[in-house]
Amino acid sequence: MSEKTILRALKGERLPVPPVWMMRQAGRYLPEYRATRAQAGDFLSLCYNPDLAAEVTLQPIRRYGFDAAILFADILLLPQALGLDLWFVTGEGPRLSTVTTAAQVAALKPAAAIHDTLSPIYETVRILARELPRETTLIGFAGAPWTVATYMVAGRGTPDQAPAHAFMAQDRAAFAALIDLITQGTIDYLSAQIEAGAEVVKLFDSWAGSLKGRDFDDFALEPTRRIIAALKSRHPGIPVIAFPREAGPRYAGFARATGADCVALDNSVSADWAAAEVQKDGCVQGNLNPRLLVSGGDELVAETRRIVQAFSQGPHIFNLGHGITPEADPDNVTRMLEAIRG
Repeated sequence: MSEKTILRALKGERLPVPPVWMMRQAGRYLPEYRATRAQAGDFLSLCYNPDLAAEVTLQPIRRYGFDAAILFADILLLPQALGLDLWFVTGEGPRLSTVTTAAQVAALKPAAAIHDTLSPIYETVRILARELPRETTLIGFAGAPWTVATYMVAGRGTPDQAPAHAFMAQDRAAFAALIDLITQGTIDYLSAQIEAGAEVVKLFDSWAGSLKGRDFDDFALEPTRRIIAALKSRHPGIPVIAFPREAGPRYAGFARATGADCVALDNSVSADWAAAEVQKDGCVQGNLNPRLLVSGGDELVAETRRIVQAFSQGPHIFNLGHGITPEADPDNVTRMLEAIRG
């Protein structure tokens, strides 16, 4: 394990060439993914089929030789395991039954009940732990509690997370109880992934940027701290990557406040600022704009090299500022890798 470059970076080592993987690297931009998804029938069937989920996780590793594979799953499997209905609308995305009152929070399943639903995900992890190349790190993941809660309250993704903010404003205690339940479920979910073979776990707080002040402290920072502390108590030495997307100035100090081994950065902050204000506390990950994998060209190469240079004085994992999009050109991923690795 000591030879795996991502694990070395997560321990604080500065490497001459940063290790690299991409958020959503197993996805719709790859023709082999689209073929496997068609074989599965629909998105949820793909998530819950361990053989096919492992296959799409392995596809970008075979094609590009990334330094890490991230488990193929979805952040909304946990709310489904807590008792909500989940389905996907073609062309529109996920839909959930909603939680908008204290009584509905109380009616959710306890965190300890999630494993029956999520056991196929753990089997996917076990397959990957066997089949990945020895040099490739296996990353497990979950949505952070605030982001998961926004979907549970609204029943879908929203542009400003207004339904969750409204629930928080009208009954903060009930909303906090929902966050507490998701937090405990996330601890148990990620712990089971680690027991199945995940070597690193990542928390995706995709909507952290809509929280400000005390709300950010209570519902983004504190749940992340609790999850990381619990995981490190159960699994000493497990590295955790935190991604409080669009946190802006709150990226600074986030690793110290939460115990995260690495902070992933979106592309709304500059690499130079992050090198000075965030990387001083440990490893950083990111922050190439995903649109450059659509447009390509000299700008892609130049920006990739600029980010590598900006973070070259400390531990860095190269990644995107958000997930690769379906419109991305697979050949541009090759160009990006060539720019990173020379």
